[in-house]
Amino acid sequence: MDKSARPYDIVVYGATGFTGRLVAEYLAQHYGQEGAGKDGPSWAMAGRSADKLAEVRDLIGAPADTPLIVADAADPASLAAMVEQARVVITTVGPYQLYGEPLLAACIAAGTDYADLCGEPVWMRQMIDKYGDAAKQSGARICFSSGFDSIPFDLGVLMLQKEAVAKFGRPAPRVKGRMRGMKGGASGGTAASLKATLVAMGRDPSLIALMQSAFCLTPGFEGPAQPAGNTVQYDAALDSWETPFIMAAINTKNVHRTNALLGHPWGTDFVYDEMVLTGPGDQGKAIAEHLAKTPMIGRPDDPKPGEGPSPQERATGFYDVLFVGEMPDGQVVRYGVKGRYDPGYGSTSRMISETAIALLASDAAGGIGTPGAILGEALVQRLREHAEISFAAEA
Repeated sequence: MDKSARPYDIVVYGATGFTGRLVAEYLAQHYGQEGAGKDGPSWAMAGRSADKLAEVRDLIGAPADTPLIVADAADPASLAAMVEQARVVITTVGPYQLYGEPLLAACIAAGTDYADLCGEPVWMRQMIDKYGDAAKQSGARICFSSGFDSIPFDLGVLMLQKEAVAKFGRPAPRVKGRMRGMKGGASGGTAASLKATLVAMGRDPSLIALMQSAFCLTPGFEGPAQPAGNTVQYDAALDSWETPFIMAAINTKNVHRTNALLGHPWGTDFVYDEMVLTGPGDQGKAIAEHLAKTPMIGRPDDPKPGEGPSPQERATGFYDVLFVGEMPDGQVVRYGVKGRYDPGYGSTSRMISETAIALLASDAAGGIGTPGAILGEALVQRLREHAEISFAAEA
C-alpha cells in the first residue's frame, strides 16, 4: 500500500495528554515543521478537542502552523480519517485495553504504521490473535511497547546477542537483565493501566495464566521454564542482592516475542529474566527487602491521569541496565544500556518518536511485532544519535 502521498509522516494521537504532550514537544524541538520533507518528518497533533490541541501547541512552543486533527476513539469515522492522512501514528492514549482497539484496527485497515507505549500484555496478546494476519496483509507495521517498556530491554538483549556471536561464535542461551540504577516517577496513565489490568483479570480469571506466562506473546510457542523473578535473592556471579523489577512482567514477554519473530536466533531454549541489583552484604540485602515491600505504583497516592513527573524530575532522571550473557562453558559477555532523563517520560517520549521516524525508513514487512524485531539495529542507531541513549559492550 503506497503511503508516500499522505500529507503527514507522523500523527501524534493523544497530544493533549501528559505523555502525548512530551512527544509533541520533542518533535517540535528537534524536528519543527520547517524541516518537513527535507531533514525531518512532517507531523501533526491529534486529540479530541481542537481548542486543547491549540493550547498545547502554543504551550510547547510548536510552530503556529503545526496541523491539528480532531479525532476521538469513540468516533470510528474520525479515527479512519486521521490514520488515512498519516504514514505512522504514535498513540499515547491508554489504558490501551480500554481505548486502544479502535485506533489499532483503523491503522491496520489503512496500512498505517503504529507505535504505542503499551505495557498491557494480555491486551497485546488479544490484539495479536485478532489482528495479526490482517496487519501482515495490509502492510501495517505495529510496534507495541515503544517506550521504557520495553525498548532498552528488547534492544539491549538484541545487541548483547550480537556481541556474544562476535565474541564466542554463538548467542548466549541464558541472559540476565539487571537494573543497576534508575531515577524517575510514574504518571497517572501508568497507574491507570495497572488498575485496568487488575480489573480485567478480576472479571476473567483465565487472563491470569496469560499474564503469568513468559511466552504470553508467542502464540504457538512455549519455551523452557523461566526464573520467577518474584523473590529477593543473592547472585554470587554478580556479587549482589537483587529484588523483583516491576517492568519484568512486560519486558520479558517482549524479549521472547522478538526472539520468536526473528526465527529464534537465540535458540528455542533461551532463558531470560530481569531483576534490580541492590549491592552486596547486609546493606544490599536490606535494600532489596525494602524495595520488595514498597510498590512503585498501585498505591492510594498514585498520580491521576494527566499528572506525572515535573520538568526538573524528568531532566534529572536516568536509567542504567546491565545485560549479562552466560555461555555453557562459563564464559560471559556483558552489555550496558544507559539513558538520560526520567525513563518513563523524558526518555520514553524520545524513544517512541524515534521509533516512528525509524518506521518511515523501514522496509520491514507488515505485522504486529516489536521494535527489536521490526527495526532492530536501525532503531539502536537512531537512539544513540538522537535520544541520548548509549548501547555499549562492557568488559
